[in-house]
Amino acid sequence: MNFLAHIYLSGNDEEVIIGNFIADGIKGKRYQKFPPLIAKGILLHRAIDTFTDAHPTVHQSTARLHKNYSHYSGVIVDILYDHFLAKNWSNYSDEPLADYVENFYTLLRKNFTILPARIQKMMPYMIADNWLLSYATVEGISKILAQMNVRTKGVSKMNLAVAELEEYYEEFEAEFTSFFDELIVFSHETLDRL
Repeated sequence: MNFLAHIYLSGNDEEVIIGNFIADGIKGKRYQKFPPLIAKGILLHRAIDTFTDAHPTVHQSTARLHKNYSHYSGVIVDILYDHFLAKNWSNYSDEPLADYVENFYTLLRKNFTILPARIQKMMPYMIADNWLLSYATVEGISKILAQMNVRTKGVSKMNLAVAELEEYYEEFEAEFTSFFDELIVFSHETLDRL
């Protein structure tokens, strides 16, 4: 899953949200250096990634992309799934997406000093271009995929994947909806266990 899903699946605790958001930059046992609830968010993120990577429905989605994008298929699916979460946000939250996203950006600003350097550098771009809100449109996803392609120096060709999104839109959306319902339950259970 990508940024929006990880944030959403963290629940309402701000430290868990921060931990889940920064988790990709925290390797091995370095999570133990953080306050307990941030560490909990990091561990939740890892559990979500493991669950997602092993799920047969996610494999269906990635298989559709594998021929053209090889090992980048999983990254693309993460981004596409965030699109369907943003697009169908009202099915998952009573708070409007724009408000939710703005509250998250405020949370990041408030906790700037805790964020790893890589996130500190990325954050101004994320907020200025309003990545999380832009996920709700195909145009926004197209821009995100183009940025990801630049990060891979053009090797991934992820910018072209918007064509598959449009061609198989209903299939991807159905797979996301089915999978995300299970992921919500898994995330609640994992939070309780941690």
